[in-house]
Amino acid sequence: MRRVTLTQYLIEQQRAARISPDLRLLIEVVARAVKAISVNVSKGALADVLGEAGTDNVQGEAQKKLDVIANEILLQANEWGGHLAAMASEEVEEVHQIPFDYPKGGYLLLFDPLDGSSNIDVNISVGTIFSVLSNPTQDEEPTESSFLQPGSEQVAAGYALYGPSTMLVLTVGHGVHGFTLDREMGSFVYTHPFMTVPVSTSEYAINGSNMRHWEAPVQRYISELQAGSSGPRGRDFNTRWVASMVADVHRILTRGGIFMYPLDAKCADKGGKLRLMYEANPMAMIVEQAGGAATTGRERILDVIPTRLHQRIPVILGSAEEVERVTAYHVDGR
Repeated sequence: MRRVTLTQYLIEQQRAARISPDLRLLIEVVARAVKAISVNVSKGALADVLGEAGTDNVQGEAQKKLDVIANEILLQANEWGGHLAAMASEEVEEVHQIPFDYPKGGYLLLFDPLDGSSNIDVNISVGTIFSVLSNPTQDEEPTESSFLQPGSEQVAAGYALYGPSTMLVLTVGHGVHGFTLDREMGSFVYTHPFMTVPVSTSEYAINGSNMRHWEAPVQRYISELQAGSSGPRGRDFNTRWVASMVADVHRILTRGGIFMYPLDAKCADKGGKLRLMYEANPMAMIVEQAGGAATTGRERILDVIPTRLHQRIPVILGSAEEVERVTAYHVDGR
């Protein structure tokens, strides 16, 4: 059986005029950075990369050592290639400009270098999320406003999952495709063509400890699921919660489900928990390309107009039937 690598897949997409040569090369650079991050994650205590870094990120959250390492790997890998106009990281407040002595390209890269980093020290799956936009100001140095485009303008999005195997899941607007890292070959191999979210599901992912803080529509929805076969849904549902968005969304892409980090009283003053540009937009593009749906509960995530680089929003995504039901409850107001 012929094994297609990520590079071969991307070349085929370029020949089909679905991506530009620069976008192909950019994705390959991101994939190389992912491989380097995977090596660091897999070493754990052997490389002294566990524990706190002793610093806080722009969100005011304590950084793990691997947060800092993953961020530096992605920044350094993507500075010199000539494909990017600028980068933005969830870990850094300001836009990261390309050094003056390197060539610049026409794309903007955003990333969450290590999603779910609270799981690092207990050896549970974590990941990397990334998003690619076209630079709207080709003749000027990008600013924060250059990045403030709705998610519908993304030209590519993806994530890496560092689990029992390392996977790269990618969309360039023509379905969702998964690649598994072959460590002996040193390359990503095309293993999951046209990943599709099942329309219906019996699994849901949400942090149930926050239930008392949720809005009425979310409490109503979860209460119906918890009532099981004797309740209004007439069947049993199972809770699955990893507390790593990449891991939870990957499960949904594999066997269906709904992921929710809704608006609640604890995060209402911030607009939500998850970051629009680094988490919600790329995951929403991936889920929609896989046949699912993604909303804030009140509007489609990919239609949200960003107002700031580190903006937060509620996130509800996954199997279309369930997402539509939760959205209808929000419209109903109860």
